[in-house]
Amino acid sequence: MEGLIGKKLGMTSIFDASGKKVACTVIEAGPCVVTQVKTESRDGYKAIQMAWGDKKAKHTTAAITGHCAKANTGAKAHFVEFRNPDEAEASAKLGDSYDVSIFELGQYVDVIGKSKGKGFQGVVKRHGFGGVGQATHGQHNRLRAPGSIGACSFPARVFKGIRMAGRTGGDRVMAVNLEVLQIVPEKNLLVVKGSIPGHNGSIVVVER
Repeated sequence: MEGLIGKKLGMTSIFDASGKKVACTVIEAGPCVVTQVKTESRDGYKAIQMAWGDKKAKHTTAAITGHCAKANTGAKAHFVEFRNPDEAEASAKLGDSYDVSIFELGQYVDVIGKSKGKGFQGVVKRHGFGGVGQATHGQHNRLRAPGSIGACSFPARVFKGIRMAGRTGGDRVMAVNLEVLQIVPEKNLLVVKGSIPGHNGSIVVVER
């Protein structure tokens, strides 16, 4: 399978074979159930829909309950499509289950998550402007202000895309090429090198 749905548990550190301390993130990934197989002839494109996370029946719509029942599984909370599966994945059937055993030690994966929302932030925090001790050009005595943003009488406007204060975070972010350091199949845990987007407990997608 191309990937799994999981949950970010948090960061820690381990020691590699050379004794170097390496920062890493622990992810609870899978087991995920195949709830739909989309084909070119019927749906217009090829995809495998995976589901993860149990959901109480009283909090689930009849549509979701019936959809999961076709795969002989209980109601699920999270659904993700993996498009353009290869020949081996295309042979997946409703109800098939996949876990962290699809990954290998030393393999590089991509992790997709939603970054932490930080609300409305200024230019220093949002874009890394100079700020205190390194006054940005065009300002007087406001050490975290953006400074000048416009041109002269021509073109007499602010150019599109100029970096200014605004809402920060809460975006879909992909962290690429993270090495798989450890796999714990009995606990469905995946340990990858470095950090991934999102807060502890947030939903992520791990792709091979």
